[in-house]
Formats: sequence, structure tokens, C-alpha cells
Amino acid sequence: MIGASGGLGCALAAHYAQAGTHLLLWGRNEARLEELAQQCRAAGSTAEIQLCDLMQVEQAVSALIDLDRRTPIGIAVFTAGQGDVRPAGSLVESAELVQRLGTVNFVAQAAMAAALGERMAVRGRGKIVLVGSAASFHALPFAAAYSGSKAGLARFADALRIGLGPHGVSVTLVSPGFIDTAAARQIPGPKPMIMSAADAARRIANAAEKGRAHVIMPWPFALLRMLDRMLPRFLKDRLLRSLAPPAD
Repeated sequence: MIGASGGLGCALAAHYAQAGTHLLLWGRNEARLEELAQQCRAAGSTAEIQLCDLMQVEQAVSALIDLDRRTPIGIAVFTAGQGDVRPAGSLVESAELVQRLGTVNFVAQAAMAAALGERMAVRGRGKIVLVGSAASFHALPFAAAYSGSKAGLARFADALRIGLGPHGVSVTLVSPGFIDTAAARQIPGPKPMIMSAADAARRIANAAEKGRAHVIMPWPFALLRMLDRMLPRFLKDRLLRSLAPPAD
């Protein structure tokens, strides 16, 4: 599980923790990973941790391949991600922010999923879950790096699914709305229809088990996606500009 030290990753680990499962917990926060591993072991599973910096893409891919050689991975859930909005008073996000979110939210996870997907295809089985965002459906002018990187991940997941499907490997894209995590609470603005991390984890695990291609949750965000497609561009632009969070 990539991103296990985050709120959603912790909830997914807790969901899967049971006798007979071996969990590979990847993340940036060693203390949280150690605590989570202990909780998973108490629930009956075995667990090991791996510190992972997704800004170091080649190292992350190499580490994942080495791990899969040692312990073939049956299901890989990629929950890592960073979200941010442009600073108050700025017209656009900084180049550094765009680079960081593009690498963490898209490049690193896509590269890791591709490397692991190829190995799963050789074995003829496996499941890959990529957690994107409902923000990928909309061109958010105050969060261009976030919405853009998640849109890239969504298109990649769909292409990977088409390519790997005939080889026994399912790829599930998850596009959630707001999830109640510590990271989400730091982002300003309203968060309608926010889900608990445990509820989101249950829905994601269910979609992965069924091998669904794409799940949008909660369902009203699917309607918002349809609305975005139907609106004339000038109305869509005006609406998206109005959604910018208030300045501090």
C-alpha cells in the first residue's frame, strides 16, 4: 500500500488487516508506519514497513520491483498524494508546487504502477488500485497542479486498465470527493458530502474486489462531472472561478 501513513492509507490498512494477510505499508512517516504496523499485527495480519519518498521516482520504482521479487504482490493500492491551492494573492501556483504535485500525484505512482503491472501480467493475475480525485474532472484555476496531476493519473489508469486487462490484471481508478483526513482539514473552503476515511476505505476495497474500472464517490460527484461536461464553456469558467477559497 503506497501512502499508508496518510489518513486514507491508514484506514485501508485497517480494513485489510486480518488473519492470513500480509501488508506492505509504504509511506513517508516512519513513526506512523510503525504504529500502523503494530495495529495491523494486533488484528491478526503480518505487516512490514517501507519508507518511500515519491520525489525520488527511480528509487521508488526500484524498491517496489525488489519487494515484488521477494514477496509477489497480489493487490497494490496507491493512495499517496498531495493537495494544495495557490497562495493568497498569487495568480498562479509556483513552478516548484507544480513540479512537486505532478511528481507525487502522477509521475511516481504511474511509473510504479506500470512496473508492477508488467510483473503482474507475467504472472497472469493481480489488482492495481489508483486513488485519484473528483477534482480531476474540473479545471480548478486555484488548484491547477492538483486537478491537473489527478487528471493525468485518471487517463493513465484507464489506459493501463485496457492494456493489462487481457493479461489477468485489473486496474481500478477511484475518484473520491472529500475525505475527512488530517491533510484535508488543512485545505481551506467548504467540503460538501465529506466521507469518513473508514467509509471511503470500505468502498475502495469493494470496488477493487469486484475489479471495477472506475468508481466515483459519493455518487453526487458523478452528477457534477456530467454537469461540467454539459455547461457552455463561458458558464463553466465563471463557475470555477467563483469556487476559489477565500483569502486568509
